Amino acid sequence: MKKIVLLIFTIILTLNSNAQSNREPSEQEIAKYEREAEERKEEYIANFLTTLEADDFQKQIIKQTINSFLDEKIALFKIKYEHRLDREAAVKKLEDTHFLELKELISEDDMTKITELIKGDFNEKEVVKEKKKKRKKEKRNKNND
Repeated sequence: MKKIVLLIFTIILTLNSNAQSNREPSEQEIAKYEREAEERKEEYIANFLTTLEADDFQKQIIKQTINSFLDEKIALFKIKYEHRLDREAAVKKLEDTHFLELKELISEDDMTKITELIKGDFNEKEVVKEKKKKRKKEKRNKNND
């Protein structure tokens, strides 16, 4: 949960980073921050998808579902709730219901990984590290051929 919240706050802070200065951000700056936040979100999701056993079609559906989940979660964090508990309840409801349709389409292992992602237990650094190892290994094998 911590990592998802951290990712969401990073996206929100990126969008609002100029709010602390004495001037309003320009349209160009806002577009830049939104683009950077979207790129970071896409990279995060792509790294997660590499850990799944699903086929390409299933991964595309999972990607769309995660994208919509993160968008909805960001929208929840932008809403001003009267009490913190109200926001927490809304987030919990989103987490509990958003991926129900996927349960029928994907393996139990992949659903477990998605649940871990939702709770913030996805270790993106480890995935990136493994990707680098794999690329180095492929490069070595290519050079040896």
